Formats: sequence, C-alpha cells, structure tokens
Amino acid sequence: MKVEDFNFDLPKELIAQDPLADRAASRLMLLDRQTGRIRHEVFRNIVELLEEGDCLVVNNTKVIPARLYGVKAGTNAAIEILLLKRLSDREWEILVKPGKKARTGTEIHFGDGRLTGIITEVKEDGNRIISFTYEGIFEEILDELGTMPLPPYITHTLQDKNRYQTVYAKYDGSAAAPTAGLHFTQELLDQIRAKGVKIATITLHVGLGTFRPVKVENVTDHHMHSEYYFIEEDQANIIAAAKRNNKRVIAVGTTSCRTLETVARDHDGEIVACSGWTDIFIYPGYTFRAIDGLITNFHLPESTLIMLVSAFAGREHVLQAYRTAVEEKYRFFSFGDVMYISDWK
Repeated sequence: MKVEDFNFDLPKELIAQDPLADRAASRLMLLDRQTGRIRHEVFRNIVELLEEGDCLVVNNTKVIPARLYGVKAGTNAAIEILLLKRLSDREWEILVKPGKKARTGTEIHFGDGRLTGIITEVKEDGNRIISFTYEGIFEEILDELGTMPLPPYITHTLQDKNRYQTVYAKYDGSAAAPTAGLHFTQELLDQIRAKGVKIATITLHVGLGTFRPVKVENVTDHHMHSEYYFIEEDQANIIAAAKRNNKRVIAVGTTSCRTLETVARDHDGEIVACSGWTDIFIYPGYTFRAIDGLITNFHLPESTLIMLVSAFAGREHVLQAYRTAVEEKYRFFSFGDVMYISDWK
C-alpha cells in the first residue's frame, strides 16, 4: 500500500484560514461507510442524527500555548521552539527551528530572560530535549510568553485563542487541537444530552504526529510517535455500558478513535479505565473493535489521518467523498467543515 494512494487534489483556497463565527454552522457531510452514499447537512443538525442510548466520546485535552520565540545566548539569533511532550517538571521534548542553531548545550532566552532553556539532547529524529529554568509557575509564564501552535497551513492570525480550544477542553497538554470537537457549542451538547445520548470524555494529548508528514513510500514503513492518553473510571463505565447494551459508540475525532481502539486492543475489546502512551497506526486493513461511528474534519492528502478515515469507511469511499467536498467547496483542515461517518439505517 503506497502513501500516494491517499493523495487528492485540493485547491489552496479551500483551506480554511479562520474559524466560523458560529462553531455549529459548519457544513456536515454524511458518509455511509458501507455504500459510500453522501448527504449534505449543517453541523448543528447532528443532534437529529444521533439516537437515544448512543455514546458520543470526546477528547477533553486542552491546547497549551506551546510555541515560544526566543534568542540564542551569545548571538541573539532568533530561535523558535514547539513544546511537544513534557518529560518532567522542567524537561520537555521539543521541535526547534532552525535546528542547526540548537546543538547540545545551546542556551535560549525567552521573554527577556524570564524563561531560559538549555538543549540537553539531540534525538535521532531531530527533536531536542530542553531543560528550563525560571522563577514562579511555569504554566503562568507559558500563558504569557507562548502562542497557540496553529498548523503551518493556517497563515492568518487567530484573533481569539479560545477558538482553537473545544468548549469542553479541561486538561492541559496538547500541541494541537482535537479539531473535530471545535464544532460543538455548549448549547448543542445540552441538546444532545436532552435526547438521551451519553457523552463520555477521554484524554489524549495531541503531539508530534500532527506536525510530521509521512515521508516514506510504503504506508507500513511509517512510524507513529507516541502520545499520552488516559480514561477515567466513570467515563470508561459510560462507554462500556453503551457497548454492553449494543448502542453505538461514536468517536469525535481521530484522537478519540485512536484512544478507544488502543484501549480495546490492549484489553480484549473492553473499554476500561487506564492510561499510557499510544503509537497506534490505523490504516486500511485494520479491524475496528471500539467505534461504530466517527465525526472528523477533512484531512491533509497522504496524512495518517486520511489513512485512518479510509480504514473506517474504505479508501475509495473516502476519496470519492473528498472529491465531492472539493466540488461542493467544503472548507478543509483545522477550521474547516466536518464529516460524520456511520452505517446508515
């Protein structure tokens, strides 16, 4: 299976640069995963497509202002870093740009020296380990000095940083938003609950994989970087009860999907309270054990995300849906429109 098998033509003008004023006003494409049939809706109508007893699973991770701009001690050369993974109280795994200026021992100052970092290790994949020194509370310093790490295809400045957070974001730790969840408003969630749909939360902190393109020719040669997840006991019980009662489990976003499938894989198909690191890579041929439906944005060509969606709905169905989305001028990627993939009744 070739990576190029997941390519499609996308006009640049269809890449959404700004979020809509109304989160729930995005267009919604319905895709029948068995037949490939397509319908067009508005996202706020998702409540009509859900049934009493369904379980909607959302990722309540919170994006941190993970991009920091600093200067190299001694030369004042500009350096940009992206926080990827917290390793200890003061150590993080990071991306650095430009990397050639950040060898082991490099000292970087941020915010006129309020925050200082020293590169302690250069990893084989080019990532760095940085050790910070500061006075005060790191999260407060980061909130003041850091910026939201928008993907490189978004060139506009985000006016309201809360629009790159879901309304249910709770636990700090992501370098990117779980974007399928950006379409929900609190009002819409209330309507969904009122219909008798259960809403369960999981947490997966979105990390490096969001930013790294697939650079191999064969899909199976790609290595996913690991991301930390956890499911609390009361939430695991909600999901497990839905499955036990033969109700649908619908993942909001690929991050929720990957977490659920990781847990089901590791616990004989059961959803239980647990935590850990996952590098699960889902592509066509994968057998799903946890989810019955998927709400997801439109993803980049040749990305691991479009491969996951293709595993769930079939590559030809997905590529045809993407071609239709281009023809119908859907908005793509993080601030774009959304798909709901399920088995139609």
